[in-house]
Amino acid sequence: MTRPPLLLLDVDGPLNPHPYDGKPRPRPAGYESHSVKPESWIARFPEQPPGEVKPLHLWLNPGHGAELLALPYELVWATAWMGEANTWISPLVGLPELPFIVWPRMHQGDPEGLHWKTRALVAWADGRPFVWVDDELRPQDTEWIAAHHPGPALTHWIDPEIGLRDVDFAALREWAAAA
Repeated sequence: MTRPPLLLLDVDGPLNPHPYDGKPRPRPAGYESHSVKPESWIARFPEQPPGEVKPLHLWLNPGHGAELLALPYELVWATAWMGEANTWISPLVGLPELPFIVWPRMHQGDPEGLHWKTRALVAWADGRPFVWVDDELRPQDTEWIAAHHPGPALTHWIDPEIGLRDVDFAALREWAAAA
């Protein structure tokens, strides 16, 4: 039996649209507001007692889980949330517990200017076909993956202020059908 391609999914941007400029804007249609306090968020504020750390505010679309599960992929978290995505994101969008990539290092520069996830993500995929859905993809990541990953791969950029849309789900279905 052939295994389906991997869908390596980031959280912030694709599922939780957010403006990088910090300017307030209305919540997108179909999204719900949530306030959460994951351990990794609390750890960012070591000078504050955990109970005093303000929650992280998310916008999540509860319909995205069903739409993702309907795709012909094996879903994997490819996010800095790592396993916390199963605790804080999966239940809010209707996903089961998913495997996740454990990053050896996060948010560190790369000598070739690649995204900090790129090399570890390709190593984790271990030659399997995959789509990487992220809002921080750049052309050099796509080029490096094409040169270093032996299987089919697609990098699919998501506008971080809009998140996943119908056109993105259609593109993911088309790529899986062609792969």
